This record gives sequence, structure tokens and C-alpha cells, in this order.
Amino acid sequence: MKLRRALSASAATAALLPVAMAAAPASQAAPAADIPTCYDLDTAYGQYHNNTFVGRSFGIPKSITLGTHWTTYTATLTNASAKELKSFELSAKLGSHVYNEGERDLSPYGDLQYWDTSQRAWKTLRDAGGNARGTIPGPKTLKPRESVHVQLRFRVSKDLPLDQAYDAFTGLTGTFVDRYRDMDCTAHGDAGGGFSPARAETHGEGCRRRGPTAAAPPAVR
Repeated sequence: MKLRRALSASAATAALLPVAMAAAPASQAAPAADIPTCYDLDTAYGQYHNNTFVGRSFGIPKSITLGTHWTTYTATLTNASAKELKSFELSAKLGSHVYNEGERDLSPYGDLQYWDTSQRAWKTLRDAGGNARGTIPGPKTLKPRESVHVQLRFRVSKDLPLDQAYDAFTGLTGTFVDRYRDMDCTAHGDAGGGFSPARAETHGEGCRRRGPTAAAPPAVR
């Protein structure tokens, strides 16, 4: 999982770095849709290595309870390279990996929001397909050793069917335009983590699992 790989890579970085908060206007230009990814260009050669980002996240638990309660976390992306990143774009997502036919994605059952520091309000991310994901206003460039921090929160509806296991995740993604094999291409880095959804236990359900208290046997005379 890319998100989990980003988390393991973050352990190597502990220094305090310059900060660029995600509060810039949303009018930034996104990387052109027709530009290929650097990973696609890399398919036959295996030489493109994206060591640009160090990703860290704080506050994502290993499991969450379905319902209306929000889980808040902070995600940080740091430019660990020696180059300034151009056409930089931030996005976030909430969902689950689908491995087999017939499995469903958790995303339509979830809500994902980011904290807009300029308007001091939570803003919902939702794409045209109803999935909990979208772009976040942020800086257009990211200088070497500069970081961007975003506060996010998520929840998953109690209507999520639990007839399958969910390899669920949420996180922040930074995308930029790089140059590889004399071509412009897009690359990205992630900061986030995985979790498991669980149904809330009610008092009645707990009682049923424990079973009724057995009656005391009659006294023997």
C-alpha cells in the first residue's frame, strides 16, 4: 500500500522543517490531464525513483466505530529533495482497496473534510461519483525542505455493510510535474494510514452475548 509505505519512510525524518500551510486560494493550475505519470514512463526501465516526499500522519486509529463521530488527524508532506516542486497540487481521499470482483469500496459510505485555515471552517470533499475525495487549496510550489500540513477529519456511516472485510485508508496526496526521460510527467507522494471499520456495540447486544443468569438450584433438605 502506497500510504503505508509513506508512513514507514517518515520514520527517518525527525527534524523541524519550514512550513507551508494549506490555505492558499484554490485557483492554482492543476497538472495537465494529458501528461503521463512518471511511473507509466518507468514501466520498461525501472529507473524512476520518487524519493521526493516524506509523509507523516498523526491521529489515525487502527479501528473506528461506524456512525456520526468524527476522527480528526493531521497529515504532513515534506519536500525532501533538492529541487523546487512545480505545479504542486494537494488532494485527499477516504476509501478502501478492492482486491476481488464483487467487493465494494468504502468511500461512498464515508465523509471526508479538511480544515480551511483562511475561512476557519470545515470543507467537505466529494467527487462527481459520490466518493469521499477531492482537491485541497494549497501552495503552487514547494521548496526544498518545505512542508505542507493539512488537518482532516473523517467518519463512516453505520449503513456500511459489514458482509466483507475492508482494507480501509485515508490520507493526503501531493502531486507535482517532474522531468523524466526528457518528458514532463506527474509524480506524487502520500501521507496517511489504514484503519478497520467496526459496528458499535449496544447494551442489549452485550447482554445477549453474556446470556441470561442461571437460576439457583432449589435448596436440598
